[in-house]
Amino acid sequence: MNKNNEAAEFDYVIVGAGSAGCVLANRLSADGKHSVLLLEAGPKDSNLWIHVPLGYGKLFKEKSVNWMYQTEPEPGLNGRQVFQPRGKVLGGSSSINGLLYVRGQHEDYDRWRQRGNAGWGYDDVLPYFKKAENQQRGPDKYHGSGGPLPVSDWRHADPLSEAFVVAAAETGIPTNPDFNGATQEGAGFFQTTTRRGRRASTAFSYLRPAKSRSNLHVETSALAQRILFEGRRAKAVEYKQDGRVRTARARKEILVSSGAYNSPQLLQLSGVGPADLLKQHGIEIVLDAPGVGNDLQDHLQVRLITRCAQKVTLNDVVNNPVRRVMAGIQYAALRKGPLTIAAGTSGAFFKTSPRLASPDIQIHFLPFSTDKMGEKLHALSGFTASVCQLRPESRGSLRIKSADASVPPEIRINYLATETDRRAFIDGIRILRKILAAPALKAYAVAEVDPGPKVQSDDELLDFCRRTGSTVYHPTSTCRMGSDALAVVDQRLRVRGIEGLRVVDASVMPDLMSGNTNAPTIMIAEKASDMILEDAR
Repeated sequence: MNKNNEAAEFDYVIVGAGSAGCVLANRLSADGKHSVLLLEAGPKDSNLWIHVPLGYGKLFKEKSVNWMYQTEPEPGLNGRQVFQPRGKVLGGSSSINGLLYVRGQHEDYDRWRQRGNAGWGYDDVLPYFKKAENQQRGPDKYHGSGGPLPVSDWRHADPLSEAFVVAAAETGIPTNPDFNGATQEGAGFFQTTTRRGRRASTAFSYLRPAKSRSNLHVETSALAQRILFEGRRAKAVEYKQDGRVRTARARKEILVSSGAYNSPQLLQLSGVGPADLLKQHGIEIVLDAPGVGNDLQDHLQVRLITRCAQKVTLNDVVNNPVRRVMAGIQYAALRKGPLTIAAGTSGAFFKTSPRLASPDIQIHFLPFSTDKMGEKLHALSGFTASVCQLRPESRGSLRIKSADASVPPEIRINYLATETDRRAFIDGIRILRKILAAPALKAYAVAEVDPGPKVQSDDELLDFCRRTGSTVYHPTSTCRMGSDALAVVDQRLRVRGIEGLRVVDASVMPDLMSGNTNAPTIMIAEKASDMILEDAR
């Protein structure tokens, strides 16, 4: 874009170059007919650790590529604030996440459709998952090949991760070779968004192949300040770059793809949100939309740590200078080994009650242990298995604290606010403990370090959850899709009551789906791209 021109015009202006924004930029610019501007608040994805799978641990608290948000004190977690890393870089959170490719359950999308969101049932969205995917195992009924997004098997043989899958089978949880196939239930290995041992963010898989197109313009270090309206039609985006305020006008549409925190924040800053909140900050009201920022959901995880009898954990590699150097050499030469570890190697999905129609718990197994994710690994040989409740009932909110776009928003998630949520964790921990005590892990598991064998009663387990529970980094639903009074977007992701404005990212999910959110967010953007181009005809 011409830096001397303070106002430029494009067909589409996309705010946020993350998991969704990079997809939109690729698809909307593909036929050469439309000019597209992609704005990203963060820098280019040049940090070395972005491209190494295990590098997510280095990026947890790397301010140059991470918004570094915090929740307000959480009542259900003993008043603790919970750290909320979000990507602030080309690729967004797909550049700093744990790389797991988990779509969720068929039932999640059918539930969306049953709630009035026509076109969002499982049969409707499956073609978009397949369109996006370049599945290492090849195409089949549930998977695609030849799409932009590489989906790969793990490139490291790990006896602990394998033993976990066998141990789960010994407790009656079936082995499942594909969590994204016919059914999610069972234990097995996670697939990842990697290509030959390197991270495949949406910046890598969607944006990089499109960047040479003359009709696609990408601006980094460009923080959106607000959307400008003529009446109730969105016309331009005001953004700050290099200390200067610039304006980008949109002939057709503005597409907000800034994620579950920054998308509602931008709408509120622009005068679309709860009227009382906007008045409080002196923001002119374009539309009183009380649902903007409501219904925030996130996955909570509670981690159990076990001391290992054999020096086969990543702790042992990292804490041994020779093994650490060898792991680096192995990765540099072959793109294999411990540096390819994602935020879960093997895992399981199971029901805490036979009354449930589908699994309500996800287990992430990791062959290392630490006090907090992103911090130094333990000196002891240890491994981790975390319990995550898939469909929390608890909902929270996001509210701006200031009319200044650079001020972080107020985030309240309300973890463990309902009895269903609390019960799921207690029962989930008990089932996980049975897996960890199964014969297949006997040769490895010495003793439970945290919470330890003294913690047994429901009250003690719940207290442990409150003291140690943390996010799995899956915020959604703050610009929820629906047809009720509090829904923010309609089933075509258009902001209700506004023209020329859509939200396309995880914030539009009607509720949190039963898995990891990156793959579904990419699917949403693939589907949105088709809808946007259809509506432009």
